[in-house]
Amino acid sequence: MRAARALIGLSQAELARRAGVSIPTIKRCESDSERAAVVSAETQDKIRAVLEGEGVEFTNGNHPGVRLLRP
Repeated sequence: MRAARALIGLSQAELARRAGVSIPTIKRCESDSERAAVVSAETQDKIRAVLEGEGVEFTNGNHPGVRLLRP
């Protein structure tokens, strides 16, 4: 998520505002996997929707990552 946010130049505060979640929630999502696991799927979907709405694509496979679909 941190890489996706960086691709589109959003701060943690702005992403939190747009997704309707708290800044600590964004911080948890961007931390190690153990802390990120406590964030509900519904909240993760809200955050992901904001990022995808800005043109971020989450890639999967052996090397998960992100890319920008549009400039």
